[in-house]
Amino acid sequence: MLKKWVAPLRHPDQPYLIAVIFFVAIFSLLLLRYGTFFATYDQGIFNQLYWNSLHGRFFESSLSSGLSVAVRLDGDVPSVFYHRLGQHFTPALLLWLPFYALAPTPVTLILLQSLLLTAGGIVLYCLARNWLNPSLSWWITAGYYGAGAVIGPALGNFHDAVQLPLFLFGAILSLERRCWWLFWPLVGLTLMIREDTGIVLFGLGVYWLFSRRFPWVGLTVCVLSFLYIVLVTNVWMPAFSEDLSRRFLPGYFGEVTGDNAETASTLDILKGILTNPLQILLILGRRPLRIVLYLLGHWLPLAFLPALSGPAWVMVAFPLGQRVLQNSHIALLLNVRYAINLVPAIFYGTILWWSSHEEWWQRRLRRFWGYCIGVSIVLIILANPNHSFSWILPDSLQPWVWIPLQQRWQHRAEVRPLIAQIPGSATVAATNQLVPPLSGRRGIVRFPQYRLRLDNQQVQSVDYIITDLWYWRRFSLPWQNAWDIGELHQRISSGEYGVIALRDEVVLLQKGAVTTPELREQWQRLYAELRSLWQP
Repeated sequence: MLKKWVAPLRHPDQPYLIAVIFFVAIFSLLLLRYGTFFATYDQGIFNQLYWNSLHGRFFESSLSSGLSVAVRLDGDVPSVFYHRLGQHFTPALLLWLPFYALAPTPVTLILLQSLLLTAGGIVLYCLARNWLNPSLSWWITAGYYGAGAVIGPALGNFHDAVQLPLFLFGAILSLERRCWWLFWPLVGLTLMIREDTGIVLFGLGVYWLFSRRFPWVGLTVCVLSFLYIVLVTNVWMPAFSEDLSRRFLPGYFGEVTGDNAETASTLDILKGILTNPLQILLILGRRPLRIVLYLLGHWLPLAFLPALSGPAWVMVAFPLGQRVLQNSHIALLLNVRYAINLVPAIFYGTILWWSSHEEWWQRRLRRFWGYCIGVSIVLIILANPNHSFSWILPDSLQPWVWIPLQQRWQHRAEVRPLIAQIPGSATVAATNQLVPPLSGRRGIVRFPQYRLRLDNQQVQSVDYIITDLWYWRRFSLPWQNAWDIGELHQRISSGEYGVIALRDEVVLLQKGAVTTPELREQWQRLYAELRSLWQP
């Protein structure tokens, strides 16, 4: 019986072994990152979304509220009943709510993220086998598991884009096999991943339409994607909040919308693209080297062959255009979650190219392809996405910043007892790295925010504040946290909060508590020491 299960793993043309290696590596690194308190804010947002949804409060999040225009621009305080659907429309997440219900913790999301991306590679192999021989299909799948655009996002906080490869590769495979009962539901799920995934689907529809392979399907997909994006971004999301029109679209596409930069809609962006082509050309030509390097990074794990694929260029043009037009320093980075939006089009286009060029499949090319995959993996490790490899690589050379695994593990042992002192029903404010383990509750904000609007509409300060100054000191972040530390000192000095624990530069405060003389002396000493770092 054991041989029956082990035999497929040893077969050189089956993807199972490499899929297992990918899953174990990603899951282990994510567990290490979370367990040593290096996971950050977004991990907490998604965990709180699931926690609230599990309790019947679908898509509500006080953490998302802390990022809203009502708080950032209008001076309001975060609310526990804020609906995140005004920031990002992600109903497909509810598909995994029963999975989260089995063990409602951030670790469940880590497992889900690893499984979804691994499963996407398995479906990609099945898609490749629809045209290609087993050996070539294996190499394409190996390119997926070795791609920086997959590994980088996989090693970050949980995010909605991890569903995209599974849904979209599954939809394409269903189409190629004329399995319509599965194709259209997967198209619907792809649209519901996020408000902008319709752009990825639109690119595929354009290819199916103009290649005449599936013209009516392509036309339907294009129309459906366009109407869905317009409806979601102009009707449904504004019904929840003004975040899209006042924060995201002006911030990302202000150069495109022109006079409507302060409040924009997706229709304003489309109008700007169609009516001001010169401005679009100027934006496209502003970062030519970064665009080329970005594409080379996507092509590298496939031995640069997507550059020869016409279908790949057609399908990737639309999500790539979105990235190029976006006014953000992370828009063209390979190790952030947005990069995964280009993966389905590039890999599908590569499969289509190989289906007409199997005569290129030679030993010399296989050797070169292997080198490319190896280089892709090495480069993404050196990029150290989300501090995932900080235990073996320094985060900075000038100044020198490196935290060995032993130090991170020792710090973990000091932090866990402090987190355990905070009741699950209490409201809390926490610094960035301590948000995820505390996010399974109704009321939580990121310090220095420490006030919340509760379900009864009353604004109250949180019950507990916990801050990790150990992390601040080792990463030398006075530009971000100097004011935070002063705010913390103000809360203690005013008597509003009292220090109830201080271990390894992690400070736990409770509202109304009295600080003992010993803890006050420890805090004063630590505060003076940290203050000298940004006020020499």
